[in-house]
Amino acid sequence: MPIDLISIGQSGARAARASIEVTAQNIANAANPDYVRRSLQLEEFVGSAVIDFSTSDALSGVRIGGIVRPDNQLLQSRARDSLADVQRADTDIAALRDAELGIEQSGLFRGLVEFEASLTVLESDPTDPALRTGAVETARQLSVTFQSAQLGITNARDLAQDAVGVGTDQANAAATELARINRELVNVRPGSASQANLFDARDAALRDISEEFSLAVEFDARGAASVRLVTTPAPAGEVGPVLVDGPSSNAITSTIAADGTASFALDGLTFTPVSGAQAGRVSALNDLRDRADTLDAIALSTITRANSAQANGAALDGTPGQPLFAGTSASDIQMVLASGDQLALAPLGSPAGSRDTTNLSSLVAAIGADDGPIAETDRLLLSLSSRISSLENTREGLSIIAGSAAAELLSETGVDLDQEAAALIRLQQAFEANSRIIQVAGEIFDTILGLN
Repeated sequence: MPIDLISIGQSGARAARASIEVTAQNIANAANPDYVRRSLQLEEFVGSAVIDFSTSDALSGVRIGGIVRPDNQLLQSRARDSLADVQRADTDIAALRDAELGIEQSGLFRGLVEFEASLTVLESDPTDPALRTGAVETARQLSVTFQSAQLGITNARDLAQDAVGVGTDQANAAATELARINRELVNVRPGSASQANLFDARDAALRDISEEFSLAVEFDARGAASVRLVTTPAPAGEVGPVLVDGPSSNAITSTIAADGTASFALDGLTFTPVSGAQAGRVSALNDLRDRADTLDAIALSTITRANSAQANGAALDGTPGQPLFAGTSASDIQMVLASGDQLALAPLGSPAGSRDTTNLSSLVAAIGADDGPIAETDRLLLSLSSRISSLENTREGLSIIAGSAAAELLSETGVDLDQEAAALIRLQQAFEANSRIIQVAGEIFDTILGLN
């Protein structure tokens, strides 16, 4: 009996010490977002003996099993999918905000209004040199403003395009790491600390990929992950092309087209991501292309209307009017009149020094028309602001869903310091109790040996 007590005490002490080590590891990694709480699996050890052809069982202590970590793949999938949706909205909003800021800081709308105002003032005294010079200077500033606005869109597009390349590299790096983890999982002992660490690294790699692209995951019996991206279009009968297949991975490539938009290719398929940060960048780049085209159309409208008025009018010296602007887009518009005297305010054929402002009134009306550059610029800014506001509302809802999914996952996989601290005290007491059992068993054994 004393020997049995010593064996039971030893097994209990070993189990308590091992559990203390696991609990201490949990506490040390409480702030690590890639760490999943561990626990030690313990089993009763039953000893058997045959006495007079009869089998007798007796509890003989505790056996240490493997390390256990929560592995609810449904919760993991929900957290990844909701995170991908939020990332899509975030990146889309960020790019469009950059463009909006660039257009607003250029002062394009104000520049067009001031150009119209400078022409309107000329109607009061069309021969005033100061007013003519001021109108020409306002036109020159307007051309610079158009270029600045287009530069704001270009800068926003460049940032998004750079992020496309960086995000693709990060996703490929995570896929390569996941393939390596899959190879190591084949040889690792189930229930070991090494397996638990590999599972943590696997889940972190999956999260990193899902931040850039939405994905679908399947796990084999050893926990190795096979990954397909969720794309449009997709291979027949599948959600998308294969990124990781067991121990091997394929590389995603990104391409920026001449119009500034982005596309991706994987495993021979050119695709558009459904969700994730890259989906947001694709959407934003498509939007920025359209905004840039709209801005070019506004600049061309301004050039055409101003030059048409000039062609239909006479300068201060009575000569036919010359073009006010050169160029065909917001990026190359230039004011080309040499002086204010060349503004063709009077109708064509008017004598030198004419105070007839009929042609000027036509230009003012063209600039301020419902389909004119001022109204079109207002619509451009309003539509951009509305688009951002809509995305922000969408993101708010997605963030609530993502926060709920993350909280549910954290409640199952996260470390609760209060619980771990209480468990640590309990396990220390268990270790001391088992040590006392060993001590008492030794004392009993000594007493028996001391009997006469």
